[in-house]
Amino acid sequence: MATKFDAETAENLEDMEKQFAVKAVMQAETFWSLLEKIPGSKLKLTKHDDEIFEQFLQDFPEYKEPSQVAIISEDDMKSKEGKARWRTFCEKFNEIEDYNFGTLLRTSAADEYSQEGTIFVVRIQFYAIEIARNRYGLNDWMSKK
Repeated sequence: MATKFDAETAENLEDMEKQFAVKAVMQAETFWSLLEKIPGSKLKLTKHDDEIFEQFLQDFPEYKEPSQVAIISEDDMKSKEGKARWRTFCEKFNEIEDYNFGTLLRTSAADEYSQEGTIFVVRIQFYAIEIARNRYGLNDWMSKK
């Protein structure tokens, strides 16, 4: 009989971390590949895009301006206040599969993925920011490249 996984008491296994990293990189590559083929403004990331976008703007009204979502500050996201705001937002989407799975986010909509320009976030944060970037047309440049 299988035992239930308890994240609080689980060991931090190096192989497991590598598997998470591989999955995050694969997701980033898939997203990038889509953006190279389809303008972001025409791309739908989930069946919940409208709901995610509306809640994102409600919880983070500062992102109603495209310039605010174009560049993301890791410090703002991961400050004590930022973590609290994002945690509240994220929990509203716990029905979305892998909503809290780690993934990679570009800090600038004007740049490709890079070691210096990428941060680690949970998937629903990625969705919120990239859906907003797509709606504002900030990701359209990749398909024209």
